[in-house]
Amino acid sequence: MSTYCKFLGLLIIIVFSFVFFSCSSDDATSEEPSLIIKFKFDPNQVRLNNIGQPSTIPSGNAAQSPDMKKISAHYLELATSASTLLGQGKILYHAPETNLGGTTAIDFSQAIVVGQNEVFLKIPITPQMIGTYEWIRVSLAYQSGTIQVLNQGATYSGTLDSFVGYNTFIGAHAIGNNVFPINGNRSQGYWAFALNNLPFATSGQAPEGATTVPNPLFQTSPIPQGSCVVTGKFANDFIITGNETRDIVMTLSLSVNNSFEWTEINADGKFEPAIGENVVDMGLRGLLPSFVK
Repeated sequence: MSTYCKFLGLLIIIVFSFVFFSCSSDDATSEEPSLIIKFKFDPNQVRLNNIGQPSTIPSGNAAQSPDMKKISAHYLELATSASTLLGQGKILYHAPETNLGGTTAIDFSQAIVVGQNEVFLKIPITPQMIGTYEWIRVSLAYQSGTIQVLNQGATYSGTLDSFVGYNTFIGAHAIGNNVFPINGNRSQGYWAFALNNLPFATSGQAPEGATTVPNPLFQTSPIPQGSCVVTGKFANDFIITGNETRDIVMTLSLSVNNSFEWTEINADGKFEPAIGENVVDMGLRGLLPSFVK
């Protein structure tokens, strides 16, 4: 064999070794396991009240299940037990805040807004996350969905944006071509509505304390008034061992079962804002977390 052939063979071996090593290194990096968080909206999930018990619609009110399109959360925390106080669990996420509005508020301009089954967060699994968790808390901040309204005997579809976080700084937000310039803070319960494909838009504020925030742990682990920290229990304990070799996908199923509620003037179960029927509650009605390893 000539010296040239030997040299060529050696060169080929070196090149293939380099490619194999590079691919192996890339694969190892890409396989670093993460916790992936997604949301789901369920109109058939149990409708809960503030203390996590099944609830009915109060007399004088009516409600409907929105076709929810978008969601954003401000805070996520895993809790080891029912006695783990808010803030003492494993905090997974805390969204950016700002003082531009005068007091501390969620910065809507930096909010992560996703649809159903889209990835909200992808968090690398670290040794600090090792533990056994029975509960998860999610502080919801913003939601957007389609509702039905009645006006002069005709039913129309429209989009409702609702801000359910404790306090939100909003520069501006838009529903289609309708822009709502705020440039200030809005407390829990601010909402805006626009008809789809028709030139009508309006906004308002639900009464203080009217937004439902289900917390089955209200006796052992209360949440602050005006927050939107929804609490849910895993059917089976959520365990992070630190030996994970692939991603864990966690789905947070939110109940939209008659979650949009208003006061009735014409007792027909139809939302008719033109005659003075007002929004009283936009709070999501329960959280069921699940995971796939």
